[in-house]
Amino acid sequence: MGLKIGAVAAGFTRDLEFDLSRVEALIRHGRREEVELLVLPDAVLGGYLNDLSNPALDDLPPALTLDDPLISKVIAMAGEMVVCFGFCEADGPDRYNTALCVTGDGVLGRHRKVHQPPGERTIYAAGNKFAGFDTPVGRIGMMIDYDKTFPEAARALAVDGADVIACLCAWPTSITNRAARMNEDRQSRLFDLYDRSRAAENQVVLVSSNLTGSIGGLRFLGQSKVVGPGGDIVARTWSKAGIAIAEVDVRAEIETARRVLHHLGERRPEVY
Repeated sequence: MGLKIGAVAAGFTRDLEFDLSRVEALIRHGRREEVELLVLPDAVLGGYLNDLSNPALDDLPPALTLDDPLISKVIAMAGEMVVCFGFCEADGPDRYNTALCVTGDGVLGRHRKVHQPPGERTIYAAGNKFAGFDTPVGRIGMMIDYDKTFPEAARALAVDGADVIACLCAWPTSITNRAARMNEDRQSRLFDLYDRSRAAENQVVLVSSNLTGSIGGLRFLGQSKVVGPGGDIVARTWSKAGIAIAEVDVRAEIETARRVLHHLGERRPEVY
C-alpha cells in the first residue's frame, strides 16, 4: 500500500486569520483526496520577508511561539493527517524560520532553518542541526528552502534514517536577473535541479512545497512537487497554486533504487 503525499503551492500574507483559513481549506482538500502526508510551504502563517536585500523592519512576518493559539489550531486541523508547515518562530529575543510537523496529537518534529541567504541573517537566528523523526507515516526529515542548496543537509537527514524529506520553501524568482517567463528563470531551473538531485543522490522521496504569488518585491515560483528516489518527478504543480498529489510505496521505491547501487552504504566519509 502506497503513501498518499500532497505537496502544496499557495500564497500567504501578513493576515494571520486569512492564512489560517487557507491552511484549513488546503487540509480539507487533502483530506478529501485521502492525503496522509501534506507538506505546506514555508511561511504559511504570516508570509515571508518582503525583500531579501534590505527587509523592511516595519513589515516583518509576525513571530509566534510554539504555544501560540494559531499553532494549536493548525494541530487540531491536522487530525489524523501528518502536516508540515512553516512560520516565523519567536524564542525569547530571537526569531527563527521554522518548520513544524504535526498531527492532531501534537508536534512530531521541528526544524529551524540552518542555511541563510544574506537578507535573512539580519532577521532570523540560524538553526544548528538536521535530524530525522518518526511519524505515523514513517521516518521524515525537514529542510527549509535554502537548506536544499547544500548537499550535506539532505545527506544528514538520509543518514539519520529519513525515507521522506520534506522541503518547505519560500523560494522566489531571481532577484538580480529575473526572466520574462518564469520557466526560463535561473532560480526556476535551480529549484527543480536541487529537488531532483537531493532525492537521487540519497535515494529517498523528496516532497518540495513552495509559495506562489508575491510579497513586496519577491515573486515566488510555486513548482511544488513529489520526487521519487531515482530523481523522477512523480507529481508537480508547475507555477500555479494547487496540490501535487502522488501515491508512493516509499519503502518499495527506496529498496528498488538501492538494490544495486546503495549510495549511503557506498560512501567513503574518511576520504572526503
